[in-house]
Amino acid sequence: MKRVIVLLTSLLLTTAASAIDTGRAFDDPQLQARYLKIISEVRCVQCQNQSIKDSNVPLASDLRREIRRLISEGKTDADIADFLVARYGEFVLYRPKMLALWIIPFLLLSIGGFALFRIVRHRMTLPMDDDATGDGQSQ
Repeated sequence: MKRVIVLLTSLLLTTAASAIDTGRAFDDPQLQARYLKIISEVRCVQCQNQSIKDSNVPLASDLRREIRRLISEGKTDADIADFLVARYGEFVLYRPKMLALWIIPFLLLSIGGFALFRIVRHRMTLPMDDDATGDGQSQ
């Protein structure tokens, strides 16, 4: 029984480890560092909670291969980001270029806070009704 568990465990670990792109993509250390930086900043669109550097799904492997090709062709980081956004949308980048994506939540919270402040302030200026004592009896 122990042999079966050890065999299954080693099989699972070997499969997962071989699926992730661990080999060097470039001989040039600068290109390799750039490649690693880019693939760590691109979200796996299938997993959604991992970068394509850490993901072992086939789509992540395809994206790593595509990024390797684009770097080999001399594309800039901005060109690669534009290519990925055109294909998958802003969601694919961990650091989206759209400033509005970061500003809109704070803007909406500010508007909501201001509206709440105005409502509370307006209600505080309303006169209290003497008839509304809260006991449900009238005189």
